[in-house]
Amino acid sequence: MKKAIHILQHLRIPFSFFLLPVYIFALGISPNIGADRIILTFVILHFFIYPASNAYNSYFDKDEGSIGLIKKPPPVSIGLYYTSLIFDFIGIALAWLISMEFALLVFLYGLASKAYSHPGVRLKKYPWLGWLVAGFFQGVFTFYMAYVGINDFGWEIALKWKVILPGLLTSAFLWGSYPMTQIYQHKEDSKRGDNTLSIVLGIKGTFLFTLVTFLVATLGFEYYFLNYHNEKMGIAFLLFMAPTVIYFLIWFALVHRNEKSANFGWTMGLNLISAICLNAFFIYFFLQTSHLYQLNM
Repeated sequence: MKKAIHILQHLRIPFSFFLLPVYIFALGISPNIGADRIILTFVILHFFIYPASNAYNSYFDKDEGSIGLIKKPPPVSIGLYYTSLIFDFIGIALAWLISMEFALLVFLYGLASKAYSHPGVRLKKYPWLGWLVAGFFQGVFTFYMAYVGINDFGWEIALKWKVILPGLLTSAFLWGSYPMTQIYQHKEDSKRGDNTLSIVLGIKGTFLFTLVTFLVATLGFEYYFLNYHNEKMGIAFLLFMAPTVIYFLIWFALVHRNEKSANFGWTMGLNLISAICLNAFFIYFFLQTSHLYQLNM
């Protein structure tokens, strides 16, 4: 029973909330939505594929220090490894109900997530390569994957600039936030021999890197909304993101005084407030672009 509880903890299903903005953004630009595909794609990604990736990474990392949403990780067992594979299999099988293309994309995402922590490859050891791959697959690749699943489109239909551009913008945001997720794990990662990007940049360097990357990503989003939607959407994006920026700047000021403030609690706080703001904005974006609120009225 205890092992089952530990496995459930390592699946970290609530952590999928932090990855939800990518799905909602893809939903917001989808022209061929149907309730069955919206629900099925959501369940596949957030209840099977992402948890499978969390469990797989936890099994090989064997963290003793805090990880995403778990301050004191329980011990891992071989059951966690098999659970991650079972969740992957179920996710791919369900994806096949939508299309072969979607199932293959889900399978490829699973391979990439495994390469991140598997000792035979372990992209996590390579600061810039791990950063590039993680941001690509959790950003533009996931955006594209969700778009294909939601719309039941083939690869060639979905490979359009109006789909790839917003996907790249999600990657830009993730490339900015990725080192911040590692900032409190320097000791743990160094002990395993993982030379993460945050270790390379240093604590204050990580903040500066994220600040510059977020600024570039924000300019990209403003360009996208102003050229593909309207000024109202561009202003709304800035307003929704304001709490995240304020939190980040306050935290940066504290870390500038004392680097011990770069800890698990503040990191999870940034992840949470950022996810809430992004999810809220993209729900607003979806309601505006789909005009569902007009139907209700």
